[in-house]
Amino acid sequence: MRILLIKPGAIGDLLQLSPVIRALKERMPQARISLLVGSAASVDLFRYNPLVDEILIFDKRGVHRSWRAFARLWGELRQRRFDLVVNFQRSNLKAWLLATAALPCRVLVYHRAKNRIVHAVENHLETVAELGIDPRAADHRLELHTGEADERWADELIERESLTGRQLVALNLGASHPVNRWPVEHFAALAGRLNRELSSAVLLVGGGQDRELADAVAARVAAPVIDLVGRTSLLQLGAVLRRSAVLVSGDTGPMHVATAVGTRVIALFGAADPARTGPVGEGHLVLCARGVGCVPCRSRKCTNTRYLQCMEEITVDQVFDAVSHMLAAGSFGGSGGCGSAGENCVGSDKTSML
Repeated sequence: MRILLIKPGAIGDLLQLSPVIRALKERMPQARISLLVGSAASVDLFRYNPLVDEILIFDKRGVHRSWRAFARLWGELRQRRFDLVVNFQRSNLKAWLLATAALPCRVLVYHRAKNRIVHAVENHLETVAELGIDPRAADHRLELHTGEADERWADELIERESLTGRQLVALNLGASHPVNRWPVEHFAALAGRLNRELSSAVLLVGGGQDRELADAVAARVAAPVIDLVGRTSLLQLGAVLRRSAVLVSGDTGPMHVATAVGTRVIALFGAADPARTGPVGEGHLVLCARGVGCVPCRSRKCTNTRYLQCMEEITVDQVFDAVSHMLAAGSFGGSGGCGSAGENCVGSDKTSML
């Protein structure tokens, strides 16, 4: 059985496919799974995943923008003679055209849940339910496998920065959508308190697009921080987060990276619905603002008369208390995870454990 999964999506979307891949392999151990992603950077998310046999790239904005290059990719897929295609990018016309390269094979198509709230992981698993996979009973944990070079890089960072033996708290500053970002002033105040009151080593993480946010935080905090924003690959980020006790983040890719390597997450949600995209697994904590009637609006644009009130009103005290409880609880999950007492954190009125 040769299976092609089509998903040229973002980091979080792709990691949310790892339960699907695991379920397919458990159902059909001899299956050969190929994954079609949208960029060379996305390849790293599955480079060391033992369940993925092949990773192909559909760069619709780059090399495959021309129809000639697209036709070559179509031909490459045709030669592989897939038995099953699962298209998780049904809104993309070119993705549909690529799926036709495998005809007359069986094609399953992802449908986003409508008029009901279901987590994206379970929603993705529903796509393969026809193969005898129970979406609810399946293992929903996300997976990210790092390489030896990435683990060595993280170890060298710990040694170089004299962080051995210290509790590491990572702060992910950015998000693809501004509505998911906690204010830089809040992050700066949190970093200062973590350093002063808990003696924690604070790591700033994020992509190159978050450089301005990192500079703004660094300018506001007197305590020393380790600025890794834009200075790690995806797998290096995964290795660093594996060594962290907790990650504080909005709804964005690094949040899912942390859960995929076994690190506890304090997730700050406003517009986004944690029931749909919240952290997967035990012991994570979701904090939402109290008393903001539009939460969650599930929109990428804020129309509140007080812009991003939902994120501003998640207070530094609430997040600091949550981190304190997690650090006090001890080891949990992966090598860097915290304790399992996240449900005891004192935060906003509206908290969720997922």
